[in-house]
Amino acid sequence: MSRNYAGLSRERILIEALHIIAGRGLGGLSMRRLGDALEVEAMAIYHHFPLGKEQLFTSIAAYVASPPPTGAAFHDEVGEEGEEQTEVEERAVADQRPWDQRLTSWAEAYRERLLTYSGALSLLAHRAPRTPNSATTWALMRHAFDEAGLSGEEIEMAADALHAYCIGSVVHQVRHSDEDGEEALDAAAWAARFRFGLRSLLRGLAP
Repeated sequence: MSRNYAGLSRERILIEALHIIAGRGLGGLSMRRLGDALEVEAMAIYHHFPLGKEQLFTSIAAYVASPPPTGAAFHDEVGEEGEEQTEVEERAVADQRPWDQRLTSWAEAYRERLLTYSGALSLLAHRAPRTPNSATTWALMRHAFDEAGLSGEEIEMAADALHAYCIGSVVHQVRHSDEDGEEALDAAAWAARFRFGLRSLLRGLAP
């Protein structure tokens, strides 16, 4: 097996790990199997994840939970490759669309990412990694819900409700996606249901 690790990166490791999870499930991911898929010795992975499998799982959760617009940030260390808070705030207020349109765009991007990596959804139930995207998402929601007329703790509760709806709707879709019969839904129908629920949620959150 090759000992040339020059092309090995954290992101390449995470993407390959997600491929294994998609094919074999979370229980099918091991450092040895991951090393074989990457054509490196398993110890090479520990160079990027010295704390082992638990650190790898946390980073996978962070990668899955990092939708656009800031890209596929997956760093589980707080502040790594982060931005100054002023830059985050400036980007959050730069979008001049109505508050509900901004949140709809975020929610739809988040849903697509969760669906893409649905095999790793269970990791999000036990891990809430802080990433550079966490600050951006919070700034977006704070400004949007403030514009909607919420304040203080109401904004935090509204953000929690929106996150919970996105994750819950994807879990529900994945749980029922293999159903057969005339009532089975296709991707377009699931997307329509998501948008209906999202509109209802956002209307209910506005005072």
